[in-house]
Amino acid sequence: MGRGQLRIYLGAAPGVGKTYAMLSEAHRRLERGADCVVGFVEHHDRPRTEVMLHGLEEVPRRRLEYRGAVFTEMDVDAVLARRPAVALVDELAHTNVPGSRNAKRWQDVEELLRAGIDVVSTVNIQHLESLGDVVESITGVRQRETVPDEVVRRADQIELVDMSPQALRRRMAHGNVYQPDRVDAALSNYFRPGNLTALRELALLWVADRVDEYLREYRGEHGIRTTWQARERIVVGLTGGPEGRTLIRRAARLAEKGAGGEVLAVYISASDGLTSASPKELALQRTLIEDLGGTFHHVIGDRVPEALLEFARGVNATQIVLGSSRRRPWQYLFGPGVGATVARESGPDLDVHIVTHEEAARGRGLPAARPGARLGRTRIVAGWAVGIAGPALLALLLTHMDADPGLANEMLLFLALTVAAALLGGLLPALASAAFGSLLLNYFFAPPLHRLTISDPDNIVAIVVFFWVASSVASVVDLAARRTQQAARLRAESEILSFLAGSVLRVGVNPAEPGGASTLDALLERVRETFAMESVALLERDGDVGPWVPAGSVGPHPASRPEDADVDMPVGEHLALALSGRVLPAEDRRVLSAFAAQAAVVLERQRLVDEADRARRLAEGNKIRTALLAAVSHDLRTPLAGIKASVSSLRSDDVEWSEEDRAELLAGIEEGADRLDHVVGNLLDMSRLRTGTVTPLVRPVGLDEVVPMALGGVPADSVTLDLPENLPLVEVDPGLLERAVANVVENAVKYSPAGQTVTVAASALGDRVELRVVDRGPGVPDEAKESIFEPFQRHGDAPRGAGVGLGLAVARGFTEAVGGTLTAEDTPGGGLTMVLTLRAGAPGPAAAVPDGPRARAQAHAQAHAQAHGQAPGRTRAQARGQTGEQADQEQADRQVRAPSREQEKAGPQ
Repeated sequence: MGRGQLRIYLGAAPGVGKTYAMLSEAHRRLERGADCVVGFVEHHDRPRTEVMLHGLEEVPRRRLEYRGAVFTEMDVDAVLARRPAVALVDELAHTNVPGSRNAKRWQDVEELLRAGIDVVSTVNIQHLESLGDVVESITGVRQRETVPDEVVRRADQIELVDMSPQALRRRMAHGNVYQPDRVDAALSNYFRPGNLTALRELALLWVADRVDEYLREYRGEHGIRTTWQARERIVVGLTGGPEGRTLIRRAARLAEKGAGGEVLAVYISASDGLTSASPKELALQRTLIEDLGGTFHHVIGDRVPEALLEFARGVNATQIVLGSSRRRPWQYLFGPGVGATVARESGPDLDVHIVTHEEAARGRGLPAARPGARLGRTRIVAGWAVGIAGPALLALLLTHMDADPGLANEMLLFLALTVAAALLGGLLPALASAAFGSLLLNYFFAPPLHRLTISDPDNIVAIVVFFWVASSVASVVDLAARRTQQAARLRAESEILSFLAGSVLRVGVNPAEPGGASTLDALLERVRETFAMESVALLERDGDVGPWVPAGSVGPHPASRPEDADVDMPVGEHLALALSGRVLPAEDRRVLSAFAAQAAVVLERQRLVDEADRARRLAEGNKIRTALLAAVSHDLRTPLAGIKASVSSLRSDDVEWSEEDRAELLAGIEEGADRLDHVVGNLLDMSRLRTGTVTPLVRPVGLDEVVPMALGGVPADSVTLDLPENLPLVEVDPGLLERAVANVVENAVKYSPAGQTVTVAASALGDRVELRVVDRGPGVPDEAKESIFEPFQRHGDAPRGAGVGLGLAVARGFTEAVGGTLTAEDTPGGGLTMVLTLRAGAPGPAAAVPDGPRARAQAHAQAHAQAHGQAPGRTRAQARGQTGEQADQEQADRQVRAPSREQEKAGPQ
């Protein structure tokens, strides 16, 4: 099922006829046989609008009561059930009454569109979210009901419903908009001519921008490069000279002559960075163009006419404004100039204006030599030195030699200097060396000597060949230098693109990055290093006019807006890569665009990973909640039912219970309470582990002080204890360890065959102590050894009354909380062995432990009770016959030695 189409009638102001136009459209569609219904239309008691509702099917509204009043809203469910082809929904920015399906009406419309229903709606320009502040400053009224701009921009069709301020005020005066008693107040306040004119201009400009966006998308999709003169766009070519301000003002006057004219000033600099432009002058011109409502652009290009025309066609410009050339007449020997070239190559779709100014023909110097960008300044200087000084020194040396080496050898020596100049400095130094060397050969070594004439024709041929060979070698060296630069650049680009291709396969977050940086930060750092920038930021925003916020950045003082950066690369509609440090050459933007696209992919992937993690956590939470409900429905209700039955029996007046029966019923109540205590304790313990509120109080303690107290919940003859006296102390929280051991032992006893005992043995292994709980039960397959530690997991055919499957999960959680591990192994000969591995503590007795078996037993019983979160009062030890003095001692020990739930939540003191 496809998504429905949205058509919006955008009103310049209330009362211009949006709803009337929408209803007229509905009648036209009905005449064409379309299934069109009214989802919600508010006619505001306007007779003509109300008449237009006749003949249209209306879906009954939903009635809602709020604060003692009854309101009606669109019934989304009823419209979805009716499933028309087209639904009319008035007032897109409306806020629904509390208790509705959605908070805003545009959200209701989104549901209809997702269901494949076409929607025709209305909204006023003042209700667009981005224009709230502007509208308030104009009208003095803050619009509380707004709709996000993006919702309106996504509409498939937007039709402006407009009316002149005078016509709208006449409509109001005739009572066609408001009731007569409200007309005067409206006309003197919100509907003043100035307010209506400003709102109309806002609507026209907003729709014009949207139309322009549609046009750009269409031209891009169809690869149209020629200019469509739908709107006057004037490009001003700046050189950085003082004449730029004159050109900008001239372009602004041209733009004023056409409705909606736009001025774009562009400064084109060479890729090697050599420029005579004044930064101060460029800053002044940028401020001027922005004050006049235009925009300033900085473009890199080695051929100024080509770059200027490419920019103008890219922005669909209609006119180009250039200044008269500042060249002196003799400088035209080097070429026709930028203005003449642009005029010749602009074609019929671009008008070129040449504007005279005071700086014309005053000169601007020779263009900077570009070979330096490839060979470097040092090599250029060395080439000129060898090409000019070398022949002079060689001529001086040869003229003072007694022997005459001959003209051929002399020419070879001069040729060697020319080749050296070419190898060092490229083409220009080599040509200069060849010309200078030819003159020296003619003057000093070709008869007649010391005259610039040659008598022997053979010598003329030799000198010409010498000059040709020297020029050819220089050209080859220059070409090789350019090819070397291109090869190095292509190799660097291939390495960069290879890195980007490999990064696609990497995970969204790489913990191995320094400082745990995400892959996005690593990618931005790579951009910064690749282009030698000071800082790089990936900026994003919600909608077309929302504030820019950084999605990631590296380097000091990253740009907070694309306009503040030296280089900005758009990525889609709401992302931009902003680089600060220097202006990039045009050829670098191709690689930068690949980086920008990859940054957007990495950001989206990172967010998808986060969404997947949240979904996984929610799924785990739902799984636990489902299991918890199952546990509550059976494992908690079963002992409660037994307790309820026993208590009801004891309270019954028509039955005479014997002492044995009463004792049996009381024992059943105590057993059920113990089972409830055990299940609820495990549930609370698992809750604390899941929420991370377990804060262990670790100290050195002996296993012989903790393990015996953990066996209080199992029959004495079901466990064999083997704790060597020379065991080192372990670094644990006694209360948490006791709970872990108790759960493991109870699980082992539960699954052990009748007559078989569970063995609990400890041993020291280096800096670790192992406590092994060995049973002879059915065992667990290798593939299930990890799953038995998951919450609410019970292996095999355990009956429902065997517990909720939290014992081992709580045991592992408490063990890991104190820095240990809990794993499962096969028992030789059959069964399962649980291995608790704990950290060995420092040698010596545990601190603050009372002497004597009874005192230790009392302390550990209280630690056990505190791990369960029992409050002061009648403890289970007291229920088993302890004296009040012993209970008081346990309470004191508990406050000193055991971690309570409140302490765990608060953390170490």
